[in-house]
Amino acid sequence: MKLGVLQFFSWPERRVDLATVYARALERIEIMDRTGYDAVWLAEHHFSSFSVCPSVHMVGTLAAARTRRLRIGTAVSLAPFYHPLRLAEEVALLDLLSGGRVNWGAGRGFARVEFTAFGVPPEESASRFRETVEIVLRAWTDERLNFTGQHFRFEDLEILPKPAQLPHPPVWMAASSEGAIEWAAGRGFSILMDPHSSAVEIGRKRRFYAEKLAAAGFSEAARDIPIARLVALADNAGEAAAVARSGAEWILNSYLGAQHRPVMRGSFTPAGVDPVQRYPRRGHPARHPRQGRRRDTAPTRRDRPRLSAVRTPQPPILHAADREGAAPASLDDYVAARRPSPRRRGEGED
Repeated sequence: MKLGVLQFFSWPERRVDLATVYARALERIEIMDRTGYDAVWLAEHHFSSFSVCPSVHMVGTLAAARTRRLRIGTAVSLAPFYHPLRLAEEVALLDLLSGGRVNWGAGRGFARVEFTAFGVPPEESASRFRETVEIVLRAWTDERLNFTGQHFRFEDLEILPKPAQLPHPPVWMAASSEGAIEWAAGRGFSILMDPHSSAVEIGRKRRFYAEKLAAAGFSEAARDIPIARLVALADNAGEAAAVARSGAEWILNSYLGAQHRPVMRGSFTPAGVDPVQRYPRRGHPARHPRQGRRRDTAPTRRDRPRLSAVRTPQPPILHAADREGAAPASLDDYVAARRPSPRRRGEGED
């Protein structure tokens, strides 16, 4: 079990100067580095005060400069809104500047305002996301990039810098729907599991992922699947219940609030269901030493109590069952050819 923080940058009611939000987040990150957390995962969102971090790569660079051992994760880089070559360059640069500590998480996005403002039709989100992921991975590993796809075409480009980790940073895909999980599993990607699903739903999705992963010929061994869970911390049960309600309502509103006009369909909380009941486990940590799937956004207590939890992954790159074949020409061929463990660029090289 590894513990980390899914770090939002919420600005509730704009009660403090926005610079204070970042200062407090960076203070937490420094504390996590000193106290044994595995990773911080930085959440990217746009055009809303529920989380004001439009560039996880820029914040990640500052976080890396203030830490020594903490993994720097993106949860996620919203791939459809980037030019894929710029995204490849930025994440590779972050990996170099952090000394090879990047965990790259990529996702499609969900807020309609983001798709509209960036000029990306929601119906193209899946194809753009998948094509961008393929281009980024190939930009990191190919000496010269040649690519022709539905949305992008490149000829004989050298993409620099390359990441510090070889063949590239460990990779996770944000996946909540069955379609997204099946796509990720079918290509050997590990997945980031969402903070808004109930424990029952998380279990069902996790089993579905394992089935699809095995069906595609990939191994689940030595693979970590981050699971975001909420935990309420307070001095007594009554205060903890109030924190739990505030946090559960906040996290659900963050993903499905009407102001975001989410492009996803349906609701994570049926009408009449108490959002707190989506996270029903209770108890004192000392009595439940194994109840540790949590993310704790608040090593400091100066802003309002927020529930933000994640079980974080280990550094190694995702593992795929060995396959034989020609040099990778497509994403499917590429993921089959990846090596089982990363090393930093330059290690073991002449």
